[in-house]
Amino acid sequence: MKSIGFRFLIVGLLTVLMFVPLFLAGEVIDARANHSRNTVSSVGDEWGGPQLLSGPQIIIPVTGPVTRKEQRAATKIVNGKEIATTEEVEITEIKYKRSIYLYPDDYNFSIASQTQTRARGVFRVPVYVATADIKSRFDFSAVEAAVNSDETLLWNDAQLRVSLLSNKALRGAAKLTVGGKNVQLEPITGSSRDTTPGIMAEIGDPRKATQYDMELGFNGAGSFMVTPVGRTSQVVFDSDWPHPSFSGAFLPNTRTVSESGFEAEWLIPHLARNLPQISRENSDQTARAQTAFGVEYFQPNDFYQKAYRAARYGILFIALTFLTVLLIEDRNGRPTHPVQYVFIGLAQSLFVLLMVAYSEQIGFAAAYGVSAGATIILLTLFGYIGMKLGVRSAVLGVMLVLLYGVLYLILRSADYALLAGSTLAFLALAGTMYLTRNEDWYGEPGHGVIDWLNGKTPPPSPPATDVATDTAKDKP
Repeated sequence: MKSIGFRFLIVGLLTVLMFVPLFLAGEVIDARANHSRNTVSSVGDEWGGPQLLSGPQIIIPVTGPVTRKEQRAATKIVNGKEIATTEEVEITEIKYKRSIYLYPDDYNFSIASQTQTRARGVFRVPVYVATADIKSRFDFSAVEAAVNSDETLLWNDAQLRVSLLSNKALRGAAKLTVGGKNVQLEPITGSSRDTTPGIMAEIGDPRKATQYDMELGFNGAGSFMVTPVGRTSQVVFDSDWPHPSFSGAFLPNTRTVSESGFEAEWLIPHLARNLPQISRENSDQTARAQTAFGVEYFQPNDFYQKAYRAARYGILFIALTFLTVLLIEDRNGRPTHPVQYVFIGLAQSLFVLLMVAYSEQIGFAAAYGVSAGATIILLTLFGYIGMKLGVRSAVLGVMLVLLYGVLYLILRSADYALLAGSTLAFLALAGTMYLTRNEDWYGEPGHGVIDWLNGKTPPPSPPATDVATDTAKDKP
């Protein structure tokens, strides 16, 4: 039947069919986003990459007696004869034993960073240049109690070590001041006690000074993380990046974020992290894995994320456009053909790809305006010329302007996207139910399905006649 109910069902099926081009558009966006992420990662790694700083940590070697058993050749006399045999002997040697690892009592870390932008092709990558100031005070009073009475602490062979993710991020002068004197810093190599990347210094007897100050320069991208190695750890970040994402094991106690940058401060006591101050085991890996925190230089809501969300919300906007056309079409004349609905859905699917392509060149806002404007004009003209809607095509145009305006607001605010999308869908359904409250869903009898699918309008049925009246007129 040529009923409005049946046409609603057909349009619903066509809407479901539009998932296919939207899915393909989403795959293209995803592939492009992956290419962008790979480019960003490549440029970031070349500049210095993400950084994680752990330390400082003082390592004091320990020697002591080590006893081992050894089989040696021996002889014994049996019945007056000398017979070869073996015997077990204990040998005691002085060897290196497990070192003492000492974290500072007071740890004050402050870093100031300035962001820059690097470009590769159409992609732009935010990177940073940072200067870190590290002040540490150590307490050596409990070190002697950490070794056995027969062990010896080699104070003069002590080292100070700071672990990093990669030494290539270091830039500028790296300075270490111990008790007011400069100490030479060296990279940690494979011959050192630990092969973790970082820097170290041979500091001699550390008891001669308790204050250790260090200044380091970094290039980096993506994030900067630190570990709270002090009995009391105070960490301050200061940057001109306006979109920080605080992450890791601890969030800042105080923070100030504005368009000109951010400042954040952490104050962490030793009870809040599972790290011993003095240990015969190196706790650096535990510190890095379980207690690291810091800042990610987050690029908020980039246009690939927006375009991907647009593809996911696209089916809603295609459905609303189909619904608008269905409600304003000429039901007594030539109704909209299913192929025309497909054209409308394809145009709105291509809108997403247009938005991504232009966003890479001129930015999201301008690209959205160009793509949405072109799509609205195309569909409005198609409604006027192709679907013969006449002045009703203005209703379609206004509806499209409202839809793409709402979509822009949804894409601009990731936090409220679900709220706005679900509210829009509910209001659209409620409006449709209201507008069709008096609709005759079964329609007029005598209109075939094939005729409607082919866009043909069957001739109207002849008017009913009053049989009783006609019969009376025939009587003489």
